[in-house]
Amino acid sequence: MIRLNEAQYRKVKKLTRCLCANNDGGCCLVLDDGDPCVCVQAISYSLLCRYFREAVLPADRELCADIMREHDTRKKCEMCGKPYHARSNRAKYCDACAPIAARRKAAERKRRQRETVKVRLQITV
Repeated sequence: MIRLNEAQYRKVKKLTRCLCANNDGGCCLVLDDGDPCVCVQAISYSLLCRYFREAVLPADRELCADIMREHDTRKKCEMCGKPYHARSNRAKYCDACAPIAARRKAAERKRRQRETVKVRLQITV
């Protein structure tokens, strides 16, 4: 869940009032089931509304970049440098680079292994 600081909260509240198509005088039309319901995005310090995140927030590019930069959970691939979502905390490569890196590491490991075998054979001879 993305938490907002005070300045971000004020900007989000202003965007909700001005640009959100579901906001009708402070009430949320999506949550309305006959009784008026307060817009949760206008009263919360978290980004709760999916519609707001996907449709309204990108209208303010600076705020969107500020909020999403703080909460970007992606890692950068060590091989190509592109961001990717890691499946574990040990992941270093994206899905495209992982098999290539595994082949390179296996080749290097086998190369070292052959060198140690050669050294052992030379010592025993």
